[in-house]
Amino acid sequence: MTTKTAAPQRLRPVRRTRTNNARRRESLTALGMATPAVVLLIVFLVVPVALAFALAFTDARLISPTPARFVGLRNFTQLFTDPVFYKSLRNTIYFAVVVVPLQAGLALVLALLVNAKVRGINFFRTVYFLPVVTSMVVVSLLWTFLYRQDGLVNNIISTLTRGHFQGPDWLGDPATAMPAIILMSVWQGVGFHMIIWLAGLQTIPAELYEAAELDGATTWQRFRHVTWPGLRSTRTFVLVTITIAAFSLFTQIRVMTQGGPLDSTTTVVFQAVRTGYDQQQTAYAAAISLIFFVLVLTVSLVQRFLTREKD
Repeated sequence: MTTKTAAPQRLRPVRRTRTNNARRRESLTALGMATPAVVLLIVFLVVPVALAFALAFTDARLISPTPARFVGLRNFTQLFTDPVFYKSLRNTIYFAVVVVPLQAGLALVLALLVNAKVRGINFFRTVYFLPVVTSMVVVSLLWTFLYRQDGLVNNIISTLTRGHFQGPDWLGDPATAMPAIILMSVWQGVGFHMIIWLAGLQTIPAELYEAAELDGATTWQRFRHVTWPGLRSTRTFVLVTITIAAFSLFTQIRVMTQGGPLDSTTTVVFQAVRTGYDQQQTAYAAAISLIFFVLVLTVSLVQRFLTREKD
């Protein structure tokens, strides 16, 4: 009896050791798989943010024979008295306020249209998504030619009005430059968010629509009480991603207008890049980047709070 009961007791430490070894191997494997992502995150996110924070309080320049010196809040004092910064901030907010609801709403409408089960619908999904896979630089160059005074847009306007109205210089007029960029940006990005909305639509159970139809609900009532509540998580993701992309407006400005005319299309990101590289004021550009980071973080948190799931 002593031998029979002792054997299981000797096996328990062995089993526990094997379990601990297996868990240790799993932990090391997980750590090895996560290490590349963690290294990239540190190199391309943590280090640049820390470096920008440090440079913002110095007088560092991109190319300078003298070392950087600590200057305290001088860059931020200069920034908050800079009229160009306030103009770029207004332009950025204007772009975001127009683009976010316009692009999100249009993408939702397209998603509802391509969600129908009809023949050939995949063709329209592909067509709507094509601008997304095209480089923004290529799209910006293409639309620059379209917006010329003798370009396709003005030719279409002249043809439709039978020559009674000539289109403006879209990118050369401060009143039309930003609206022209907004139109192009919405056209280029709407396909991506259409796919996100479409993915959310396809997660809503069909039984809910059948029950609503049996209850005599109209199309608008089905959308309001079934579709829209079912897109809660998708809605948050779409709004946050469009907002961040809108505040990060840069490529279109760099290619199409260079911030002009009269700084009517200068944005915060464009001003930071122009200040840091073209004017070589690295510290001042770092201060602009920090303000931009705080702005985007604040807007994203507020947006997330307003679209949170309420009990």
